[in-house]
This record gives sequence, structure tokens and C-alpha cells, in this order.
Amino acid sequence: MKAIFQRVYDASVEVEGKTIGAIGKGALVLLGVEQGDTPEHAKIMAQKVANLRVFTDENDKMNLSLLTIDGEVLAISNFTLAANCSLGRRPDFFAAARPEQALPLYELFMDELRACGIRKVESGEFGADMTVNMRGNGPVTIPLDTRDWM
Repeated sequence: MKAIFQRVYDASVEVEGKTIGAIGKGALVLLGVEQGDTPEHAKIMAQKVANLRVFTDENDKMNLSLLTIDGEVLAISNFTLAANCSLGRRPDFFAAARPEQALPLYELFMDELRACGIRKVESGEFGADMTVNMRGNGPVTIPLDTRDWM
């Protein structure tokens, strides 16, 4: 499972011009579910996202997590994170999980964030064409991959 964690002042997602999810200070998380990912991957990714110390303390050091700042999460499913760009100019997405596997793991990831203590978790619409808006904070953008920790 791969993710892009973006520290934000706020973020929102629209489908067909209608806002379906919005957060204040916290993280925009683009989540890519790959073939072979399991519920354990979703749990580990949620724990990493909730506890990643990338928010600044009173000394301007990155020492605080989403949990310690009472941050919010906008989670967007993004199969393109599984892109393979090693050959030619057109990426392939063969590593991306099929929707019937990806959707339950995406939903589990969000449930696990809530179980970790993130009080507000918003989402996009799985499989939809979405417009994602954000005001980045930093910018701080962190790539995450469960295969690095398992």
C-alpha cells in the first residue's frame, strides 16, 4: 500500500461540482492499494499516518503528529500511485488492486484512522473523477509505502 501524505491548512474534494469532503488543519492522504495488500497493510498505514511527526512544535521542529494537534484527514483513493513508468512513456497500472479488493481496504484504512483517534476523517468517492483542492502547509509532502516497514 502506498500513500502520499501532504500536510495541509485545509483540503476538500468535489465530484461533479459538489463538495463531498472537506477538512481543516491536518493531512490530505492519497492512498494507493496494490495487488497483494491485506488488512494488515491498511492498519499499519493508518498507524503511520496518525503518528507521523511532521507538524511543528513551539520551537518550529517537526515533533507533533496528527493525534497531538487534533488534526483531520482527507483520504482520497488513488490507483495511479501504483504506476509503473519504467518502460516507455505511458505508465501501466497492473500493480493496482482491482476495485473489489481496493475499496474494502480503502474503507478499512479510514476506519483504522478513526480507531487510532483521528476524530474527523473525510473521503472522496471511490472510482469517481474528483477535483481535489488543498492549501499546502510547508510544503510537507511525504511518500509512504507499507512494503518499507513489513
